[in-house]
Amino acid sequence: MLGSFLDVGTQVLVLFVLIAVGVVLTKCGLITESGSKTMTDVVLYAVTPCVIVNAFQREYQPEMLSGLLIALLAAFLALGFSVLTAELLYRKKDIDRGVVLKFSVVFSNCGFMALPLQQAILGDDGVFYGAAYVAMFNIFMWTYGLLTMSRQRELRSALKAIVNPGIIGTVIGIILFAFSVKLPTVIAQPVSMLAALNTPVPMLVIGYHLVHAKLRRVLTDKDAYIAMAFRLILIPLAVMGVMVLLKIDATVTTATVIAVSAPVAAFTTMMSTKYGHDTELSAGIVSASALFSFLTMPLVVGLTQYLLG
Repeated sequence: MLGSFLDVGTQVLVLFVLIAVGVVLTKCGLITESGSKTMTDVVLYAVTPCVIVNAFQREYQPEMLSGLLIALLAAFLALGFSVLTAELLYRKKDIDRGVVLKFSVVFSNCGFMALPLQQAILGDDGVFYGAAYVAMFNIFMWTYGLLTMSRQRELRSALKAIVNPGIIGTVIGIILFAFSVKLPTVIAQPVSMLAALNTPVPMLVIGYHLVHAKLRRVLTDKDAYIAMAFRLILIPLAVMGVMVLLKIDATVTTATVIAVSAPVAAFTTMMSTKYGHDTELSAGIVSASALFSFLTMPLVVGLTQYLLG
């Protein structure tokens, strides 16, 4: 459990260093409002699909496929439960606050925060099953998330949500894995390089918004605390409890719990920026939840490993 605490603490510190760089660059006038919006689009439409494709670039193994399917199902149920919880909690809130709070409950930082920890604790198998959660995250983000943030619920918007870079990347990644297709170097390297931007660029954008944000507002906001409690503690414990009771494979269970227990996704700020919602609240809740996760993630993950024996 001490090892998990140290691994998570390191990731949180790295996260805040990158956010601090964004703050400094903003103070120096190097990141502007238009620049932050451009970076947001780059991440949403180019970097995200590359992350998924890159994660599935590994040799096919039959036993891994069954584990992958279980991991995908677990991720689907966890995210579905999170959506139901968020809608019940904040159905009566005003739009600008409500969508940010819903997003905070549903979407974890399962890329930056979870994948490195899955690698440290579980090795390559942990990253593989963690990628399954990232894939399902993208499906929910580009459907439920997009429709929630854009507030466009007509059929045309739903159809547009189905055909988007995140889901296209997911489908391509799974096909490449299932048929053991290795991308040629001339394609694989650019994909890997773009995927590497998934950590620093969103943090720089959050740093920009933190310059204009008031953290005191989040730390005195009851709704924000409730959202973070569900995101960091209640939902992860519920998912962990069900998977342990069902005796799901230990690696799949641990990888899923790590992904679910990660702090609020940086995409919360990215999408709030794109659709003009409460970016101050979103930037604050992303940063505050990352700070609190320094304590909550090791406890939840440590408890999971203890129960799994």
